[in-house]
Amino acid sequence: MPVDPLLLTVGKWLGAASGVLALLMVAGFVSGWGIRFRLVGITSFTALLSLSCLAFAISYNPRVLVEGAVTAPIVFDNGTNLVVATAAADLPAEAFAPTAKQLALNLRGNGRSSPDGLVHVRLRRVESVGPGLSRPVVLAEATRNNRGEVALLLP
Repeated sequence: MPVDPLLLTVGKWLGAASGVLALLMVAGFVSGWGIRFRLVGITSFTALLSLSCLAFAISYNPRVLVEGAVTAPIVFDNGTNLVVATAAADLPAEAFAPTAKQLALNLRGNGRSSPDGLVHVRLRRVESVGPGLSRPVVLAEATRNNRGEVALLLP
């Protein structure tokens, strides 16, 4: 779980600013200032920004990049155990396995529940077999378990 240092610093500074604004708000209510209700909104919004920056800094996970992989759009995801991505027509054969592995590593599998605990990621291409007929061809398949470990089945 990497922490973004810039967002963490901004969150701390916004937290300090919301503390100062809270003191001003209390002083405004005690003194009967005319902007005391505006200070309530400003203080709560600043505190909300601070908590949002801190939460995002802690929860941010950058994408995993695998050498030799290219970006492939996901065309089907059943939410449990199967993800299918399509390969471009000009994708070289040496990029099949790294692309499937990258797709499997970048899955966010927190809500996935399959009977065996595995998610199959398939990289496929649709090839024409005749006029008006086509068939899908699986180029590579990677399997990811609940712990995030990936195994390649078809290169």
